Amino acid sequence: MKKIPRPRRSVLYVPASNPKALQKSVTLAADAIIYDLEDSVAPEAKEAAREALRTHFREHPIASRERIIRINSLASQWGSEDILAARACNPDAILLPKVEHPRDVIEAANALDETDAADTLALWAMIETPRGILNADEVAQLGSHSSARLACFVVGSNDIARETGVDLGGDRKFLIPWLMQIVLAARAGGLDILDGVYNDFADAEGFKRECRQGAAMGFDGKTLIHPSQIETANHAFSASETEIAEARAIVELFMRPENAGKGVLPFNGRMVERLHLAMAETVLAKANMIATSDKDRETR
Repeated sequence: MKKIPRPRRSVLYVPASNPKALQKSVTLAADAIIYDLEDSVAPEAKEAAREALRTHFREHPIASRERIIRINSLASQWGSEDILAARACNPDAILLPKVEHPRDVIEAANALDETDAADTLALWAMIETPRGILNADEVAQLGSHSSARLACFVVGSNDIARETGVDLGGDRKFLIPWLMQIVLAARAGGLDILDGVYNDFADAEGFKRECRQGAAMGFDGKTLIHPSQIETANHAFSASETEIAEARAIVELFMRPENAGKGVLPFNGRMVERLHLAMAETVLAKANMIATSDKDRETR
């Protein structure tokens, strides 16, 4: 599966059991929506939530943003029905909860292959347990195997706190070593990675600080629990106008005929290599996708 740079600055969880939230999701400016069949759906509501999701995707077959469905663990009583329902909806990806071993991803990929799911249907993995953190590198290595479909890690900070007793306060100072471990594993595997949620959606300043912190730590974006968080996340994880202009200049520099085949070039008083060219191309690709998505929403 060829990796396509995608903006994933703001990724909002939407309970599949909430009809009003489902309908509102099509109007929001989030880069991606995670339609949730797991934690936010009570056991007695699982079946109805699946049917609501089928109806929603049938009524909205095309979207201007990525759509992901979080299923229950395949080892649970709901997992098999969830993955079949999710596959039928034809989302961009399926999010697997509590991934702890490579086999958790491989089993899901095999299940999708058995249903002749399109190669473009990706898998995302939640890293949210002590064992998942310790094995994050092993899991991330699947990113280099297209057959595993793995494209993105999602941090489940609330579950990590629950299972370890770590305090999420104080700017997450006790959690940061583990977060950086997950970021490093994701990058080594060529995966995108999303920061965990910020629970107090009424604390706008605290949320802004955590978004800035996540961007500085190397996350591609943040998972969200409320639409009011979208704009702040989009801003924090976006390239600035200055960064976009510099990226464009670096690409133009390497594209000059006289620089063909050169690996290192002087640029504004420093040396830039082809790795900087690749980074600049990613910045521009995401910026173009964001501009196109924004334009699509304006015309709807």
